[in-house]
Amino acid sequence: MMTLYSGTVCPYSHRCRIVLFEKGMDFQVIDVDLANKPEDLAVINPYNTVPVLVERDLVLQQANIINEYIDERFPHPQLMPADPVMRARARLFLHDFERQLFSHIEDIETGSVKAAEKARTTIRDNLTQIVPLFSKQEYILGDEFSMLDVALAPLLWRLGHYGIVMPNQAAPLLKYAERIFSRPAYIEALTPSEKAMRK
Repeated sequence: MMTLYSGTVCPYSHRCRIVLFEKGMDFQVIDVDLANKPEDLAVINPYNTVPVLVERDLVLQQANIINEYIDERFPHPQLMPADPVMRARARLFLHDFERQLFSHIEDIETGSVKAAEKARTTIRDNLTQIVPLFSKQEYILGDEFSMLDVALAPLLWRLGHYGIVMPNQAAPLLKYAERIFSRPAYIEALTPSEKAMRK
């Protein structure tokens, strides 16, 4: 059985939980309090970070690597495109999400007031740029829910929590977010602390 060491409020761990629930397979989630990490985490993962996936003698860290492994190991439903060209494009999208969106979260969580405000503005502006996608299609890659939707969902869930206010023209993006949030696997993947973020 796979075991996921998962931060209860970590957006990267949230991604991995979504994928595991979408696949509907047997797995164990060990909730990790990021302020009080268990000692065995540092033994398993020298970076002492979450998420970490353990399956027999395989140990993986980094959400996108974990999720691609799960997707290849349990191909149904397939979350990365089957076509090599589309798969390469999807990986590029995932890379861009990390650089243009997720790399700024740390400044919001632990940076100075000025750094946090700048990070909020950057994330808001970068999200606003992808809004046109959702006036034409259901999901990022078209009609099919994919790994890109998985990657973006935890950030969209936390917009209010992070103090990011989207402009009126972002309505198609917020409607898209609600579509993802209503998926049964998405709801199952939420921790009580994450649910509390949108009360």
